[in-house]
Amino acid sequence: MDNFHATLSHDLNGADLRALRKARGLTLVALARLVDRSVGWLSQVERDLSQASGDDLLTLARVLDVSPSSLLAAGGSAKETGKIVRAPSRRPIGNRNPGLTEALLSPDLTDDFEVIHSSFAPGASLDQPISRPTQEIGYVVAGQLDLWIAGTLFRLGAGDSFRLRGDVFRWANPYPETCEVIWVISPPIY
Repeated sequence: MDNFHATLSHDLNGADLRALRKARGLTLVALARLVDRSVGWLSQVERDLSQASGDDLLTLARVLDVSPSSLLAAGGSAKETGKIVRAPSRRPIGNRNPGLTEALLSPDLTDDFEVIHSSFAPGASLDQPISRPTQEIGYVVAGQLDLWIAGTLFRLGAGDSFRLRGDVFRWANPYPETCEVIWVISPPIY
């Protein structure tokens, strides 16, 4: 087994897997069928009683539409696990849009919400509007961002905040500097 797959098989966070499965409205039976594994195996992986192989982790990530790193346990000491996320230990998540880099600020996905740090590179955009079954609050830490909510354009700058409640939205950063946004999303989707 190569180092990539060996690392993945030991760091899967079962509680995060369970949270993402539930956020997708999937039962154990449904997810087990989608990944072609037994319900018992999946249950044990979710309870950290069994390890998933690197290939299993990649399959789970694909089926749940998340990056594999979203399923990995955050680094740090045992006493910090579930409480503290050190900057170098943030889990990168999402990679669906060029120019958008995201990291999980929450210790895990077991709460009713997740906190995400997003960096929008100059020129980055989400051209196709999307809608998610979530409630979201965003706070612009630095830079500027154009945000369309239900077709209405809002130009946001540092210190501005916004809310989405399942609204159709899209975004763009046509500005020369990177825009950084902190998002609180409920339920967790990454």
